This record gives sequence, C-alpha cells and structure tokens, in this order.
Amino acid sequence: MKNVVLLGATGSIGKSCLNVIRQNKEHFHLFGIGFGSNLDRAQEIAKEFNPDHIFVDQYQTDKSHIFWQDHSNTLSSEDELRGLIQDSSVDIVISAISGFAGLKASYFAIEAGKVILIANKESIVAAGDILMPLAKKKNSEIIPIDSEHNAIYQCLPLEKNLKEISKILITASGGPFREKPLRDLRRVSLNDAMNHPTWSMGAKITIDSATLINKCLELIEAHYLFNIPESQIEIVVHPQSIIHSMITFIDGSTIAQMSNPSMEVPISNALGMGKRLPINFTEIDFTELNLSFEPVAHDRKMIFDMAREVCNKKGNLGVIFNASNEIAVDAFINKNIDFVDIYEAIQRTFDCFTCSKINTIDEIFEYDKEARIQAEMVIKSLH
Repeated sequence: MKNVVLLGATGSIGKSCLNVIRQNKEHFHLFGIGFGSNLDRAQEIAKEFNPDHIFVDQYQTDKSHIFWQDHSNTLSSEDELRGLIQDSSVDIVISAISGFAGLKASYFAIEAGKVILIANKESIVAAGDILMPLAKKKNSEIIPIDSEHNAIYQCLPLEKNLKEISKILITASGGPFREKPLRDLRRVSLNDAMNHPTWSMGAKITIDSATLINKCLELIEAHYLFNIPESQIEIVVHPQSIIHSMITFIDGSTIAQMSNPSMEVPISNALGMGKRLPINFTEIDFTELNLSFEPVAHDRKMIFDMAREVCNKKGNLGVIFNASNEIAVDAFINKNIDFVDIYEAIQRTFDCFTCSKINTIDEIFEYDKEARIQAEMVIKSLH
C-alpha cells in the first residue's frame, strides 16, 4: 500500500487521479490532498477517501461552508505544505496544480527525494535549471502524467539510452482553431476558445491548447525531462488525439503510444511505476481508425521559435515565457484582450528581458514577479 499526496485534488487532473486510485484501492491510500478554493468538491473527496491531511489555501475560502465544520484542522501555511509533502510516510506526490503556483510543491517533493508524478509542466518550464539537477542530487524520480510526456516515458527503452534516439515527436490536436489562419482569430470569443475538439480540461490549459502555447510548454518540458536537444523534438498536429507521442530511433524504427483521449491512461501508468494498473477504458476500434498528421501552421511559428530559444539559452527565459503567457491568458479569460493579443503580449514581454543564469529557486520567483509586472504593462498598452 503506497501513501499518496494529491495536490490540485479538486481540478480536472485531480479528478482523473482519484478515478485511478478509486479503481486500485488495494494499492493506494490517499494520505493527503491539497486544493485552492473548491470547498464543495473538497468536501466530497474528503468524505469518500478520508485523507489523513488536508492542505487548503484558506485565504480564498468561504469560512461559513460546511467543510470547515468537518475539517477544522486543515493545513494552510507553506511550512505545513512542505511538512505534508516531505512526511516520511509519503511514497508518491502528485502535482496536479495548474500553472506556476505548482512550483513550490514540486520543489519540496524533489528536495525530499520523493517520487513525484507531475502534470504541472509550468514548474519544469520555469525552473528546469534548478529542479532537474536537484532531482539527480536527491535521487528523486520525476514521472510525467501529461499524456504526451508520459507517452514518451513509455516509449523510451528501459536503459534510456538517449544516443539511440533520432527524434521525439509530440502530437497536438491543433485545438479549435486548427483550420483558421491567425488573422481570422481576433474576434473569437472565450466560448470559441474553450471548445476543445478532443479533451475536457481546465480553462487555462484549454486556452493554451487553442493558442498552441501548450505545445511550446511541452517542448520545453520534454527538453528538460528527457535531456533531449530541442532540435530533436518535433511538434506535429494530429487532430484525432489517438497517438500522444512517438520516438524515432537511429535504426529507423518509430514507437508510438496510443490510447483514446483520457488522462486516466497516463496517470495509471505513472502510478503503476513499472507495473500496469487495471482501469476502465474505451478500447480503440482499429477498424474505424483514420489517423492524420499535418505540420503546425506557419503563422504560429513565432511562438515555437521563442520556446526553442528557451531550450537553447535556458536561464530566466523559461520563467519569463511562462509568466507572460499566464498573465495574457488571464487577461483574455477576463475579456481584457483579444485572443490574438495573447501572442503579442508574450512576444513583447519576452523581448524586454535578456537571458540571465538562474542560481537559486528564489531568483525564479523574482523573475516571475518582474515578468508579470512587465506583461501587465504590455497588456495595458494594447488597448
């Protein structure tokens, strides 16, 4: 029985994690959960799974909610979060927190040498220069649960001989605007952008999928997680979202991981840690399968150029790229900018900074703060 701490338990990834744990109760005990403000969902989770510890950002929550009557001894400080993650009883930490907010949790888990199942790609993008060497030093295993990176993880040979790899291909659905040129997207609505063709996700990642920034983040994350040069990582549009990633080896062989779109598949693989866990899933009907692939639209090339620059120069550039995107997406969700302004806000913010080496985790937070301030200034100048 492995003790699991699930952070971001009330979100869409958290829901999928709980579904996998629910189907494998004999293997996992939910030792702790963490969430932000969804008290209704947290109450349901606590009632069903009875976790030993609950961490909550109490600043955002309604103190009159029934949750507080049943769970008055919750954890809320940063020290208590660190204590929960680094508890000697904890075997696996799952970071399903959205955005840069998940960095502290990732750092605490790696610092303690824990096995961390990470859906929080933003922490790797922003702090890969700090987290990856620390993981090696602390013998912390990072297992990705994004469908694309978990697919790469599954396709890699057991000895992970990177010299055998010719190319990694990460697939993208293309989002709701796959067939539309960028010039036609100025007046698209939030509802249009949220209408993802194959996945059901939270607001931030859904908008990232519509802009294709999500694939930029995944490119950077793959570069760090698998120690692969960006020149060996290709993004290819695959509208059916059946193949999640592929690896082409130096002998011409290509191995792909396939499944119907479901986050429970990569999560179960990661939780199994080398063993396959049984879950309910929809089988692929190969007799009806019609797979297609196409290149990323040329008018989105500029964002991938920035992502590749992050991979090649590293330092503070990942922090700036991620922070400017989070601010821009938030502005679009709040209807303060148009959809295409997201790209301009990122580019102009990115261009305001020069590349600087990152030495400490505190520097990451400083650059994040500076980038967000700059991005806000850029957004105000757009209208």
